[in-house]
Amino acid sequence: MGAQSFSLTFLSKTPKSSPSKIPTTKSTILNLLPYKLLNVNKFSKPNSFSLTITKPSKRPKPISHFQPIRSLFTGIVEEMGKVQNLGDNKDGGVELKIGAETVLEGVNLGDSIAVNGTCLTVTDFTNQDFTVGLSPETLRKTSLIELKIGSLVNLERAVQPISRMGGHFVQGHVDGTGVIVEKVPEGDSLWIKVKTEKGLLKYIVPKGFIAVDGTSLTVVDVFEEEGCFNFMLVSYTQQKVVVPLKEVGQKVNLEVDILGKYVERLLSSRC
Repeated sequence: MGAQSFSLTFLSKTPKSSPSKIPTTKSTILNLLPYKLLNVNKFSKPNSFSLTITKPSKRPKPISHFQPIRSLFTGIVEEMGKVQNLGDNKDGGVELKIGAETVLEGVNLGDSIAVNGTCLTVTDFTNQDFTVGLSPETLRKTSLIELKIGSLVNLERAVQPISRMGGHFVQGHVDGTGVIVEKVPEGDSLWIKVKTEKGLLKYIVPKGFIAVDGTSLTVVDVFEEEGCFNFMLVSYTQQKVVVPLKEVGQKVNLEVDILGKYVERLLSSRC
């Protein structure tokens, strides 16, 4: 019936009334209907009715507990950039300037670039470097605060509709950090073990995806009692990313697979 809903309430044992005594307001309401719903003359006998018109109630919008996805990455590092400056800017914030080549191709102000897996916005650039701002939350949540002039960082531009998905869905929303506790070579490959908090470890599963400093990697094993997980880097990957350059005790940014979070949220909403 359109945007309006109608409800009929029948009253039993009501006094008899003649058609001529039907209230004018009732007739007026009926005349406003999009079509003739009922014949008023039929209600001269008992069991008259009252007609009410109610507007549809607006349901409150559900509250989302997830950050909106503004950019998407694959975890396939395009190049390693070099930190040129990290410090306060004239507005009282913190900015990071990075020397690069590949990610500057076609760059524009406002573009998103993942720096060690952290989605950051380009605020300035030249043909040799670009600058991004770092919020207090970013500095608290990630390992970027440990960078210094000369540090190498993983860089990746946000994917485009024509991009190939070589890794997995990476949002650039760092969930937390881990600490490298072990590095063991095996042939030309390298085993790396990382310790992290239990709140993140529950989302990490053997043979599952994880982004470590923005690099899409496959988890090999999870050590619940130690609060650790490990992965292996082949020779080619070791030459293209910063993780093997870090020493035991240094931090790495971690982003767990978003699918695990969605499953947890769906299951908890059913309770």
